[in-house]
Amino acid sequence: MGSDIPRITGLIPARYASTRFPGKALAPLRGKPMIQHTYERSSRARCLTDLYVVTDDRRIADAVRGFGGEPIMTAPDHPSGTDRLAAAVREMDTDVVVNIQGDEPLITPEAIETVVQPLVDDPDLPMTTLAHRITRTEDLLNPHMGKVVFDRRGLALYFSRSPLPWPGERPDGEYLHEHRFYNTVGLYGYRRSFLLTFAGLEPTPLERIERLEQLRALENGYRITVRQTDYAPLGVDVPEDLLKAERRLAGEEDAS
Repeated sequence: MGSDIPRITGLIPARYASTRFPGKALAPLRGKPMIQHTYERSSRARCLTDLYVVTDDRRIADAVRGFGGEPIMTAPDHPSGTDRLAAAVREMDTDVVVNIQGDEPLITPEAIETVVQPLVDDPDLPMTTLAHRITRTEDLLNPHMGKVVFDRRGLALYFSRSPLPWPGERPDGEYLHEHRFYNTVGLYGYRRSFLLTFAGLEPTPLERIERLEQLRALENGYRITVRQTDYAPLGVDVPEDLLKAERRLAGEEDAS
């Protein structure tokens, strides 16, 4: 692409037809639609060359245009968010793609920069993600929070919805202090060429069992670098999660 500086594109997938929280992308959060929080916070990441919201719904696209963002419309029948992103970048002139979940209204620019850096440092690396240390037993046991283990080089060994590694007993606070457990953060970096390859791969057995797309990459022999982050994700999956996001945002404003 004529430059040693990679072009890095942030993509925020946003669907209206969420099973547990329909229309959550447009749910009001401190006077703005939730997707606007995700977009504005992501736009502060200095590493991003471009930033788009990828959606199949005109209501979301109109809202994004309304606050000055740029939407990309895709077909409604993509089987996964990754397939939707691949469709968006197929004709795009970019080197690295960052998948920023639309239901993460507290995402930080530092987290985005952390997930991008390994792809800048290693031009052969196909994929990256982030991990946050688990400090609460309920989070370790929560199947809605993906867990990850990685080797000493930071390469992912496995992802699961179960406690990982299995502690052999119900862990208490002291156990979590003595041993390190990590949950995944809803943030993924891809080499553009790999994202297109990945979307063309068939879902794999472990992916189907765990319902975690990252396993498709591991089962096909691709490396995923995992970087640790202080960013504690708060994905909005159900209406009650909006209240948690409200409190976190209010706390940030009080501290500033």
